[in-house]
Amino acid sequence: MRGCAGILKIPMSAHSKPVISESRIRVRYAETDQMGVVYHSNHFIWFEVGRVDLLRQLGFTYKQMEKDDQLFIPLVDARCRYKAPALYDDELIVRTHVRNFREKLIVFGYELVRTTDNLLLAEGETTHVITGSDLKPRTLPEKYIEALAGAAGRPHASGIK
Repeated sequence: MRGCAGILKIPMSAHSKPVISESRIRVRYAETDQMGVVYHSNHFIWFEVGRVDLLRQLGFTYKQMEKDDQLFIPLVDARCRYKAPALYDDELIVRTHVRNFREKLIVFGYELVRTTDNLLLAEGETTHVITGSDLKPRTLPEKYIEALAGAAGRPHASGIK
């Protein structure tokens, strides 16, 4: 079900299940070192792929937020805990979810899993603040709060701070 501007309106019960987006990635040779192991910074690029896919799944994009609402979500913190190496030509799944959000902040969570053995390779999170094009803090419009509340698996409550 789509609401204003095509943003997903997720029916909420008291105990809704969070939305988890899955993005498939194939490790390219250029993303590895001489031993065929993925260079650590590529995980953050893949987290971005997952984040963009999750927002699309919710019915909006970064581009739409910037163009239609002059709204930006710059990264202010990024973390990754590496558990096992990803290797050249591995097929990976980036699982992305909304870990937490407030009117002026969004935290996304990530899991990076190898498809052949379902091994958890890394876990991470990124924190983003809500700003205008001037990089001054802004409040998320209601349409995004509703979509994020649904994605986080929690009922929407007006006035989330």
